[in-house]
Amino acid sequence: MFEGLAGLLWGASSGLFYIALWAITAVAWWKLFEKAGKPGWTALIPIYNMVVLLDVVGLSAIWIIAFFIPAVNFIAFVYVCYRLAQAFGQGPLFTVGLVFLNAIFTLILGLGDAKYKGRPA
Repeated sequence: MFEGLAGLLWGASSGLFYIALWAITAVAWWKLFEKAGKPGWTALIPIYNMVVLLDVVGLSAIWIIAFFIPAVNFIAFVYVCYRLAQAFGQGPLFTVGLVFLNAIFTLILGLGDAKYKGRPA
């Protein structure tokens, strides 16, 4: 009897954790897009939010294809993080933070003092 209850509690708490993480990340992306002059609500629409992000960092929307190719997607993700850090005037160490602790570093960009400098050259 207690195994079922423990599983239920574990599942519910895990679900709540992921919902909270999604909500925090959505707020961070919303604010980040607004700083870049894009509508914040676009952060809530899957796939389209990546198209907007690619526009913010100065890459063509065709790059979205790279995110669907195994192994290539990680390289594309790192490159987009690098360009995002550049767009907000941050350095290579901030890129490392975006790659490995994306939710936290996106919050720093979206809610912090970082200003959008424009598309990287």
